[in-house]
Amino acid sequence: MNYELFIAKRIIAGKKYKNSISSPIIKIAITAIALGIIIMLISVATGAGLQYKIRDKMAGFKGHVQIINYDANNSDVSTTPIDKNQDFYPKFKNVDGIKNIQVFANKAGILRTETEFEGIIFKGVSTDYDWTFFNEYLVEGRTPNFNQDRTKEVLLSQTIMNRLQLKLNDVVLATFIKTSTSKLPSNRKYTIVGIYNSGFAEFDKSMMIGDIREVQNLNKWTENEVGGFEVILNSFDKIEEKGEEIYSNIGATLNSKTILDSYPAVFEWIELFDNNVWFIIAIMILVAGINMITALLVLILERVQMIGILKALGSTNTSIRKIFLYNASYLILKGLFWGNIIGLSILFIQYYFELITLNPETYYVTTMPVYISLKAILLLNIGTLIMSFLMLIIPSYIITKIQPSKSIKFA
Repeated sequence: MNYELFIAKRIIAGKKYKNSISSPIIKIAITAIALGIIIMLISVATGAGLQYKIRDKMAGFKGHVQIINYDANNSDVSTTPIDKNQDFYPKFKNVDGIKNIQVFANKAGILRTETEFEGIIFKGVSTDYDWTFFNEYLVEGRTPNFNQDRTKEVLLSQTIMNRLQLKLNDVVLATFIKTSTSKLPSNRKYTIVGIYNSGFAEFDKSMMIGDIREVQNLNKWTENEVGGFEVILNSFDKIEEKGEEIYSNIGATLNSKTILDSYPAVFEWIELFDNNVWFIIAIMILVAGINMITALLVLILERVQMIGILKALGSTNTSIRKIFLYNASYLILKGLFWGNIIGLSILFIQYYFELITLNPETYYVTTMPVYISLKAILLLNIGTLIMSFLMLIIPSYIITKIQPSKSIKFA
């Protein structure tokens, strides 16, 4: 029989324990544990949520890897065409983990109404385009239909629609500058069949999605000439590895760039979230541990007589320390239980109701995203339990200083 655990249970269940002087201190310690796990859960879930949401949005607009011409053009505008007939299109033979390869061509232009105008990048795509991303953020209408000889249908962001005071199914006039300065601009009319709102202001304010044949026609390209290829991966976690494999399997005149290479500042910024989360976790565990140390010391001092009697009856210091460590572990588990209940409830409320909003100009999202990982929850709880328990081992050595002859008389 584990008599240390038996005595610890009797102490916890006793009415005197619940009404003792240490009761308020114990409640404070439990609250500190609960608040610590709540803050850690929220930090980890929102930090991971922001990282995943931002990178998924960037991949939705640009693909995980772009294959373009090897030249000095660093703009979003496609200037020199690439032959669509490549060994890697429509599928890489020597690279796995690729979900889709899609062609694109970009053209700079201006949308005009009677009173307003807005600069845009017309992104031309084809029937091989993966609309999963835009279907998620489609707020009205539908995606363009390319299963016809020629389509004038386009997809515009809610940001541009509001600025130009347009509505779904309106016809908008677009002006495109010729590549040769001696030629007049080209004017085209397009029908807005869909409106999206990704919350990524950098792209929402300028991106118009339409038929790649329109860009080919404006640039005087043939149907086999495109601006580049976008590669969608099955997993973002392998983007660097797959980026190198893709680069090794394309022609010498072509270059491939991952979105990590194209937007290093954004990804360096979101990597800082990890440092902030680790700092918060360390502070919360330290605060919770200090509170538990205080509670443990109060419990020990409140039961000096019991410790003296147990020593007089032959109990070792190790056995008595186990009693109080069992007691402290119960308090930690109780704090973790309520902390998880409250913390996960807050996260699920935010996940389903999106109560907390953010400025998309700063955070690239309109609401605070939440990513709840069972693995992260388990690691946080186990880590907090172990670290808090380890912090209690040294203070529990005070029991070895208590002498039976004096403690039994202690009142």
